[in-house]
Amino acid sequence: MKIVLAGAGAFGVKHLDAIKSIGDIEVVSLVGRALEPTRAVAQKYGIPHVTTELAEALARPGVEAVILATPTQLHAAQASACLEAGKHVQVEIPLADNWSDAQAVATLQKKTGLVCMVGHTRRFNPSHQWIHKRITQGELAIQQMDVQTYFFRRSNINALGQPRSWTDHLLWHHAAHTVDLFAYQTGSPIKIAHAVQGPLSAALGIAMDMSIQLKSASGAICTLSLSFNNDGPLGTFFRYICDYGTYIARYDDLIDGKDQKIDVSRVDVSMNGIELQDREFFSAIRERREPNASVAQVLPCYRILADLERQLAEQG
Repeated sequence: MKIVLAGAGAFGVKHLDAIKSIGDIEVVSLVGRALEPTRAVAQKYGIPHVTTELAEALARPGVEAVILATPTQLHAAQASACLEAGKHVQVEIPLADNWSDAQAVATLQKKTGLVCMVGHTRRFNPSHQWIHKRITQGELAIQQMDVQTYFFRRSNINALGQPRSWTDHLLWHHAAHTVDLFAYQTGSPIKIAHAVQGPLSAALGIAMDMSIQLKSASGAICTLSLSFNNDGPLGTFFRYICDYGTYIARYDDLIDGKDQKIDVSRVDVSMNGIELQDREFFSAIRERREPNASVAQVLPCYRILADLERQLAEQG
């Protein structure tokens, strides 16, 4: 399968490493904001073509699909451009940074019938898969999720600590992971959602601290704390308080409430959530089916984010 990867930054490289592990996938073009650093990444991974224009990459012979690991503000427009060009597309989280753009992509996917998947990686991490399988088998029910998403980002830097040209967002990016995962794990739509935020950063123009409360139709609740002011430890920690047991997930690792490590190495074919996410994308294309984390499946998450954004705007 010939594909295009747009985005030569930290997450673009994560996808390139995942694709190398998967095999049978050829990245025929790499799209980046600046030509020289993009060319350096392409040379490292043996990619024959580089460009700063997505349209040029889409026109390459035999391209079937695209992975977008570009700035958030470009996601919806670029996903639509890929679908309009007849290409399957996986767009990194978030799908969009507003509700109308998210709806537009979902509408276009339905019209084209192409695979359009969003990078909601938590659905694929073995730690969260282990929980999900026990829930679907009737062995567990979530009573509460307590989630901490903490980074130290008082300037525009990426996951590798390198400068970047765009500003990240606690609500439309980082909260999207948990809002979607909560509904996915409980198997129940979110009925109540509230949010408050701290002061806006003078340098970045965004809130650096935020708190979100959710309640699902099943009665489960979720408390999510987010910060760009936290000077370590960094990352996202998920505490699942269930009717039978408590579990703490951090990316691909899982422990129980007694701090005992749970072996999740056999949950799937890899311990790399990004690789598992990419495998699902390619398999859905080949099998002509809807993928897990399709745009249709994750769309309710973005409606909730829009509701929360309205609440925050009203609070001033």
